[in-house]
Amino acid sequence: MSWPVVVADVWRHLFRHPDLGQAVAAVGPRLREELGIASLVVQSIDLQQRSLVVVAEDRASGWSVSPTARRTLSDAQLRALLPWLRGGQPRRGKAGTDELLSLLVDTGQDVDVLAGPLLDEERGPIGVLLLLAASGMLDGKRDGTAAGLLEPFGAALSADRRLHELERLREVVEADNRALLSRLDRQKIVESIVGSDAGFKEVMDRVAQVAATDVPVLLLGETGTGKEVVARAIHDASARRNGPMLRVNCGAIPPGLVDSELFGHERGSFTGALAARAGWFERADGGTLFLDEVGELPLAAQVRLLRVLQESVIERVGGQRSLHVDVRLVAATHRHLEKMVQSGSFREDLWYRINVFPIAIPPLRERREDIPALASHFARSAGKRIGGSPLALSASDVDLLIAYDWPGNVRELAAVIERAVILGNGKRLDIVSALCSRAERGRLGPTPPTGSDPAQFPTLDAAIVRHIEAALDRSRGRIEGPRGAAEMLGINPHTLRSRMRKLGVRWQRFRQAD
Repeated sequence: MSWPVVVADVWRHLFRHPDLGQAVAAVGPRLREELGIASLVVQSIDLQQRSLVVVAEDRASGWSVSPTARRTLSDAQLRALLPWLRGGQPRRGKAGTDELLSLLVDTGQDVDVLAGPLLDEERGPIGVLLLLAASGMLDGKRDGTAAGLLEPFGAALSADRRLHELERLREVVEADNRALLSRLDRQKIVESIVGSDAGFKEVMDRVAQVAATDVPVLLLGETGTGKEVVARAIHDASARRNGPMLRVNCGAIPPGLVDSELFGHERGSFTGALAARAGWFERADGGTLFLDEVGELPLAAQVRLLRVLQESVIERVGGQRSLHVDVRLVAATHRHLEKMVQSGSFREDLWYRINVFPIAIPPLRERREDIPALASHFARSAGKRIGGSPLALSASDVDLLIAYDWPGNVRELAAVIERAVILGNGKRLDIVSALCSRAERGRLGPTPPTGSDPAQFPTLDAAIVRHIEAALDRSRGRIEGPRGAAEMLGINPHTLRSRMRKLGVRWQRFRQAD
């Protein structure tokens, strides 16, 4: 096949895939076959950070020689490299003997290298394309070939950098937007703490005790008990009320990105870090940072979190200077941290540091006196939102809600009330159907006729078990995601798992049946 056709194929592959790594993986084998090389590498250069970062690579099986993933260049090295980069011409030689190529390929082996600068019309040099082969495999015939690849790879790297920059900017804007929204309607947040004069009174008393201080607070309680609401109440009652209040779900952050998310990063600190980014601690400066599910943090991140709590100092990933932050920490978990300390999965020194003032938030089943007020609050809100007017509970509705065990706590109660409004077409509350709908009863079996033996009538738990099993059968054991059992039942996947554990329902047998 002629070389122009190959180049056209390269253009097509590079812009078919939005991710540069995937694009190089797709086009790399073709180029290795055509050019007789063993490895193709794309490096991104950051002139401000004086760094070279490998952003994409394709190599033959067994080929071990590769440029270092990230290299920091000295001022002298950068001055030697810039004239060649701006010249835009390929350079061929051996990595071990050519001084310039040795800056790009950090290896002591005798490797043939054909390197070409990647340029952007606005930004100038943005990267390097490297073709690597065993000694003696590259000659001058391929210099023109490499020149033909520089334009498509330069355009692809430029597009990839802009894509990552837009993504980072979007994250920053979303975070700032959440911070602004958290500062609005503070009175509504306080008013939403239903039960502050009843079952939740002890919790609110402890909030009032600690809010005026700056000590860390640890909120302990099951999922759905309202830990975030309590954290916001602490912030709103503190001297930091005019500062940001940010929430971070530690369990939702991939382990490899924890440091970047919490403490920020500098440009070029890792692949894809094309712009400096402030972490959550910097964004919460002067306010409160709520670390939800703090027990999910990996041990390495726990060490750095301890340093922040002790010294109020952070260091961005890839940064060279320390930054002072003034942040009040509120942490929360549903896990038993003391047992985690004993097993070694949570640091003991961090445990003592965040456990200065613990607040235990009771589950809804232990404060049933709050259920009528909470349910009425949710009914008024859901009624206005769905049907246009607030709705009220009947006495029988309240009795039914109080009798239920609420493994999903307040979050589950809110979901049930909203489902009851929908089942009532926005005009009334259908609590009975919300807990166990008519369709569910149809699948569970016929309703016993009036006057039949009450002992033969299924209990509510038994009806719920059979209904969950029917959903699992339809979803083939899948709990969350599209067409999962949780979606069919209209409840949170964590709530469904909790209820299944309580009722002894095993999803595995439905997956095995599939």
